[in-house]
Amino acid sequence: MRKENTWLKSLLRYFCETIESPTLQQKETMMPKYEWDKLNNLQIGAYAEYVVKMEFAMYGFEVYSSDVDDHGIDFIARVGGDPFIEVQVKSIRGQSGYVFMRKTKFEIKENIYLAFVHFLEGQPPTLYLIPSIRWQTPDKIFSDRSYEGKKSLPEWGLSISPKNIAELQKFDFEKTVHKILGKTPDR
Repeated sequence: MRKENTWLKSLLRYFCETIESPTLQQKETMMPKYEWDKLNNLQIGAYAEYVVKMEFAMYGFEVYSSDVDDHGIDFIARVGGDPFIEVQVKSIRGQSGYVFMRKTKFEIKENIYLAFVHFLEGQPPTLYLIPSIRWQTPDKIFSDRSYEGKKSLPEWGLSISPKNIAELQKFDFEKTVHKILGKTPDR
């Protein structure tokens, strides 16, 4: 794992400066803001992971990434001397979708979280931070699929639709981070 706070802060500063005062050449080549359909799956995944890392850094977390993503966890983070939390990032584009985490790579433990990024065309991404322990009581949104006797590997799932998106509001990124930090959000 490598420390990324300084790098993330520099990247964030660059993006803020570029957005506030782009050059003429940048204006000519800039993608219209929040047109997520123009990004391929690799780009949208990378964007999701970086925006989540930057949000953690903005709350004072130290963020460490692995050079090799072979364990499902995308990065770890902590504040001060607090214990590390492990974060897996998943995203969808559009109103509805399903993401899953292999049970072998996403354990149900107090310090493991799913950072879910929801991309809706024409809007900034919406971030959620869901503790893995939420999957201890599966339902129509948070699923437990064992696939016994089948080819698919067991997985934890998250189903997104316009009907159930309100249920995710309790896992708003800021609210969950404040719980981790032991603070109450100012909202």
